[in-house]
Amino acid sequence: MPLRNWIMLIVLGAIWGGSFLFAKVAVAEIPPFVLVFFRVSSACAVLLIVLWHQKLLDRLDLSLAVPFLIMGLLNNAIPFSLLFLGQTELGAGLASILNATTPVFTVIVAGLLAKQETLSANKIAGVLLGVAGVAIMLSSSLSGLANDPLWAQMCCLGAAVSYAFAATYARRFKDVRPQVAATGQLLGSSLIMLPIAIYTGTSWSFSETSMTAWMNVAALGIVATALAYLIYFQLLGEAGATNASLVTLIVPASALLFGWLILGENLSALQLGGFGILLIGLVVLDGRVLRRKGMRAA
Repeated sequence: MPLRNWIMLIVLGAIWGGSFLFAKVAVAEIPPFVLVFFRVSSACAVLLIVLWHQKLLDRLDLSLAVPFLIMGLLNNAIPFSLLFLGQTELGAGLASILNATTPVFTVIVAGLLAKQETLSANKIAGVLLGVAGVAIMLSSSLSGLANDPLWAQMCCLGAAVSYAFAATYARRFKDVRPQVAATGQLLGSSLIMLPIAIYTGTSWSFSETSMTAWMNVAALGIVATALAYLIYFQLLGEAGATNASLVTLIVPASALLFGWLILGENLSALQLGGFGILLIGLVVLDGRVLRRKGMRAA
């Protein structure tokens, strides 16, 4: 990739890594489901303005209403809700690591369940390493060596599974402009989350929420969702899906760094070890490093 694409990739990884920090701060004062609604609705508003500016509003076809609702459920409503629930108990770094299992679950869903992909040797090895890494990370809670609740960690893994189903379902949008698909799913998830936010937010006070929390809400919706989607789609168009997928390796690293620097978070030795094995699994899953070594050996 040219330098411009590497810069976009690193910026995107930093933004999405920062989203776990924004969520950790905001969810301390705002109920998780209400926070999800604020995130998706504010991002949707920004992208609607972008579509209007690009004269693409008419591409939000009513014939895509149901697919947009399903995509909004799988790619926004369910994973954001599970992540924010998990982050009521977990640090930003650990939540991001567990969410980094998304490519592992995507191979399982797309390869084994949907039969959309061929399970090559490196993909199988990557999945096995990823599962081993997760097992090691969860073992610290199961054995009582860490205080992170198991249910909260399972919520973050559940979000990764939902993203995997979303990635598999998203193939039907291949003929839809990426920014239109992003806006449509955010519109769908906003409609899904509105009644849920109203129902679950009855005891929450809008006026008692601090300015710090509101700033993190704005960062979640405008920066970590709307702006991040625009950067991602630009990167996708210029560098391709395979190169864009490298952001998966950057997000947990940046979230760990931000969590340590700003929130003073630390991981246990077992969690760090599991993270290391997961990263190796993601590299093996990607396959490029292995292919380059094979070419040099030849």
